[in-house]
Amino acid sequence: MQPCYFIGIDVGTGSARAGLFDASGALLATAKRDIALWQDGPGIAEQSSDDIWGSVCAAVREAVANAGVAPETIAGIGIDATCSLVVLGDGGRPLAVGPHGDDRRNIIVWMDHRATDQARRINATGHKVLDYVGGTISPEMETPKLLWLKEELPQAYRGAWQFLDLADFLTWRATGSLARSICTVTCKWTYLAHESRWDAGYFRQIGLSDLADHDFDRVGTEIVPAGQALGAGLTQAAAAELDLRPGTAVGAGLIDAHAGGIGSVGAVARSTMAYVLGTSACTMASSTEPIFIPGVWGPYFSAMVPGLWLNEGGQSSAGAAIEQAIALHPAASEARALAQSRGISLPDLLAGMAADRMKPGQTAVDIAGALIVVPDFLGNRSPFADPEARALIAGLGMERDLDSLVALYVAALLGIGYGLRQIVEASRARGASIETIALSGGAGRHALVQQLLADCTGVAVSVSRQSEPVLLGAAMLGATAAGKFADLPSAMAAMTGKADIFRPSDETATAHQRRFEAFATLQQTARSLRNITTRGDQHGRPAA
Repeated sequence: MQPCYFIGIDVGTGSARAGLFDASGALLATAKRDIALWQDGPGIAEQSSDDIWGSVCAAVREAVANAGVAPETIAGIGIDATCSLVVLGDGGRPLAVGPHGDDRRNIIVWMDHRATDQARRINATGHKVLDYVGGTISPEMETPKLLWLKEELPQAYRGAWQFLDLADFLTWRATGSLARSICTVTCKWTYLAHESRWDAGYFRQIGLSDLADHDFDRVGTEIVPAGQALGAGLTQAAAAELDLRPGTAVGAGLIDAHAGGIGSVGAVARSTMAYVLGTSACTMASSTEPIFIPGVWGPYFSAMVPGLWLNEGGQSSAGAAIEQAIALHPAASEARALAQSRGISLPDLLAGMAADRMKPGQTAVDIAGALIVVPDFLGNRSPFADPEARALIAGLGMERDLDSLVALYVAALLGIGYGLRQIVEASRARGASIETIALSGGAGRHALVQQLLADCTGVAVSVSRQSEPVLLGAAMLGATAAGKFADLPSAMAAMTGKADIFRPSDETATAHQRRFEAFATLQQTARSLRNITTRGDQHGRPAA
């Protein structure tokens, strides 16, 4: 019997990656290609769909070559990507999303906050649809960005043939199918999956009535479950670019964090919160009934695990916030050069240095000393739904050496952990059952980070021994589309491997409680300061 393999494709903010897996979830090979990112100013981030597709094709070709398998043994392909907005004109040509007029730059990236004013105005409507995004829509979601395009670039908006989430663009490019994943449109576009419909009244009220008037033909008329086989599989053109066989099954995609969720929680989804820690961070908790949690997106029906409701929290900057904080330190350049000489990342270097510097009887929390970091450099997505929040660092002295840089790094990690604790507590307060946190993502790969997250939250952290859970989650979509498994939950149960468990330390519980109280106080102080400095400013907003 000929073996069969599955390709998982993951498109993050900085790279496109491909991984080859067998039916048991074993990883055979991976490959990676960087992708371009344009940032013309604060809150602006753009990419190119042609550049991303080219990187995807190169990564897939290399991964298959590295695995040494024949193209005809590839049975299915799954794709995940950031929740970025792709704008296409007639014939699928890219359309510029900025005043620069450069059509290559046709993607408004997930972290772009240009639509903050539009989000504020949408939230002021109080529309019922907002109940399903945690009560407050984010400028990172797609309807505020669409409204910005309509108001600021009306010619491009009118000329657009399709508006797609990045994962849906990639499956269209692969198969020619314009079907949208229930994950993307429900989580980022306000599609009401539990009622299988768009809410036309919402679009008309916020200023996008033209989309409703044309039966939503530019944002999705066919909505399908993640992992459903699309079209007739790979088109001739896409197969040639990927060096694969035409007709190879391609499954409807997922947002990248959600792929990490299904690749790490396994068959036990209802009491486990998935936490994908990368440039940003995302939490995903499933339930049998809808749970409404202020500041936490959702509840979304079938957005990750079919048949279950999903609540999605997040931190707009996580790994990026840690890197931003340590970049401010005078010793950052010295440490970066040292990391480069050792062939590792700067965060990995600092995590190792922190572990090495712990004296007998000392824990990582002691290394942070008096430093407290609130890492809201790009706002607070959850649980405060405050895109205008900003970071604070308290306890700085005149130190300039590597030891003080390590202390700052640990303090930033603690800030990420306490933000996660706030999401867990807000979720539990509304009835969510969270017994374990399933951690995945590149920023959480070090054991120091894994233990600190358990200690900060007071919740056991599960870390899959599978080195690439996000790619695995994408590959599960391909395996489902190929018919290897009856459905996505079956693929999850069969392909998810064993995990290591990091339990909260009783010895550090008191120290973490005190630091958490200090963190929350500093966070509240930041809101109070902003209220004072913006008093009388139309953009000021009350404290959360």
